[in-house]
Amino acid sequence: MGYPETPYYYRFYHNRWALECDQVLSLDLKRVGLDIISMAVPYVPPSAFRGSLGERLRYYRRQAGMTQTTLAQRAELNQGFLSEIERGKRKPSPASLKALAGALAVPSAVLIGEGPDHDAPQPLDTRDLPLFGSIPAGPPTETQEEVELFPVLRHLWAPNRYCLRLSFDSMEPTLKPGDLVLVEYRPGVNPEHVQGKICACLVDGLPTLKRIFVEQHDRDARVILRGDNPSIPPMAIDPESDFAIQGVVTHLVSRGL
Repeated sequence: MGYPETPYYYRFYHNRWALECDQVLSLDLKRVGLDIISMAVPYVPPSAFRGSLGERLRYYRRQAGMTQTTLAQRAELNQGFLSEIERGKRKPSPASLKALAGALAVPSAVLIGEGPDHDAPQPLDTRDLPLFGSIPAGPPTETQEEVELFPVLRHLWAPNRYCLRLSFDSMEPTLKPGDLVLVEYRPGVNPEHVQGKICACLVDGLPTLKRIFVEQHDRDARVILRGDNPSIPPMAIDPESDFAIQGVVTHLVSRGL
């Protein structure tokens, strides 16, 4: 008698023998000489994924085709101790857990997790920030606000932060044209408090992105804007000019290949 293909897992029981397969092809059970009762059931994740550390350890040991003795030898642990871990009677130390994971070639976290989602990729938790486009990292030019939002990881989000898209090369190799950087809005911050940091600045109303330095010239402090590109000369801020720091770059959040 033939059995059609099916998306379900089939389990065939014969005395103490069990056969599991992803797909049952047309099998003539009488031809292979087995007196087997078949039962089709939907696939259920192994209990290890819903159970304890011991159950997960047993599952991955069997997946690796190891006996308790073999695994204990490879992890340099006592077999009786390993048996008690699998039965939930003992808990392994961090060193023992690392040794077991190494012998099984799985991350230690896989053995620790108890939920079915532990081994599955998890969605990123993001928050949207406003994205301002074409603010240069070179000579100051007009900035045009984009009606656009950009998602950042939740731990990077703050109400006083926004993103900038760079368009010039004066900050290379640190920052490149097209990079998106995260800026913490800090209008009017004292330049001496952000020395060496990359800042979003306004010079006579025009924006630029440069590192801030404060140097002494004839007893007067002078603000110098420098890019990381050695071919771009530094910019000395005239005391008579309208200069303000609008924000401080905290992270590079996106870079194209």
